[in-house]
Amino acid sequence: MPMTLKQLLSRLSFRQMQVFQAVYELQGYGRAAEALGLTQPAVSSQIRKLEQALDQPLFEYVGRQLYCTRAGEMVAQRINAVFEQVASLQADLHSLRGQLSGELNLCAVSTAQYAVPHLLQPFLDRYPTVNVNLRVMNRASAIEQLNNNSDELVVMGLVPSDRSLATLPFLDNELIPVMAADHPLARQKALTPQQFLDAGLLLREAGSGNRLALEQHCQQQRLSLRSLMEMTSNDAIKHGVLAGLGVAVLPKLSVLAELRQGQLLSPELKGFPLRRSWCLVYPKGKHLTPVMQAFLEYTQANLKQINQYFAKLMAA
Repeated sequence: MPMTLKQLLSRLSFRQMQVFQAVYELQGYGRAAEALGLTQPAVSSQIRKLEQALDQPLFEYVGRQLYCTRAGEMVAQRINAVFEQVASLQADLHSLRGQLSGELNLCAVSTAQYAVPHLLQPFLDRYPTVNVNLRVMNRASAIEQLNNNSDELVVMGLVPSDRSLATLPFLDNELIPVMAADHPLARQKALTPQQFLDAGLLLREAGSGNRLALEQHCQQQRLSLRSLMEMTSNDAIKHGVLAGLGVAVLPKLSVLAELRQGQLLSPELKGFPLRRSWCLVYPKGKHLTPVMQAFLEYTQANLKQINQYFAKLMAA
């Protein structure tokens, strides 16, 4: 005999729904347990209780692969809706007390990952009930997020000019030439940009903002750009330079520690550093959430302080 709504509600718990959502999104009991700080048997127990309450199997194994059942897909949709309503309730209650609450979803290109945490800290000091979700990705993926009109603010450098986008520049991104301290060119007093670029250049992948900036500079200055090796992250390139594989042009923020410790050197080259602006970007006409709007307004109102902070950070 089917349960009444009252009976069903007495058997359901938010904890069960939270555990279900973690298993569903992470596609595994073990990964969900790790994310929630639980043991795997505890996760299995919560899913079993939820299945018993609903009288439906929610997950099934085929071989070693975990799959969500049709009933599980329906439950996932409803649980997401429930949690969205709870988040909305929380935001409304905070607003009654004059507090800003909700989710701030940010998507940052990999170069910007060194700047965004410093930008977020004072904002979160002011709005402690805001939850931040930060995803780091390459430029191509960030552009795809903009094309999909996702519920995120995108932090990037070179903003596409062929799209209708709103842009708020907030900080200079200095791209500097770097080499290992024991590189043969480190002993050379007068170094030309072309000599540096010919010394085994490690480059980001095609389409990367850093690479595009360097390509544009070389084209304007009629410099030849030949890659010794391509890598898909700034950290990989930095460690390649430290290992003596070659030289590179990297964001200054990404190599501050190595410069201060003397592991890397930045030679003086005509035309460097390259300067591009990091920007907060979103599609024009997009309906901004109150939290997104507050973050944009905070950044706009504090541009001077933000740049002073980073100038002090890079000079220290």
